[in-house]
Amino acid sequence: MERSWRLRKGLEFDTAYAKGTVTNGPLLVVRAMPNGVGHPRWGYAVGKRIAKSAVVRNRARRRLREAAAAAGDVGGWDLIVTARARALEAGWEELSGAVRRQVRRATALGAREAAPPGAAGTPERDPGQDGPGEGHGATS
Repeated sequence: MERSWRLRKGLEFDTAYAKGTVTNGPLLVVRAMPNGVGHPRWGYAVGKRIAKSAVVRNRARRRLREAAAAAGDVGGWDLIVTARARALEAGWEELSGAVRRQVRRATALGAREAAPPGAAGTPERDPGQDGPGEGHGATS
């Protein structure tokens, strides 16, 4: 994976953690945020809480990196994949499928949240059409 396709700086991680869309599953958590550079930038987190040994954490990180590469090109997103404890025992098919599913969900949710109101696929709500019990001073 090219160096420009990685999240390397703490600020890049912090921004994606703070502003990114989060999806989670039993094996991992994915945070996604549009980046505007036209290609994905990936970051991986495997905490000491799930594996005390650096060897085990690095192996998990390498497996996540391979699973992300197998997921294909996902466009211009900053993506952080955080392993959960079950990811350490998961087989390859289960792990790569989980990465593919979570990335697809996170980018779809992120695209929906980033779209301006009234854009294709997002309903625009007319403030003058409040339902019953809503609006200003509507009492029966």
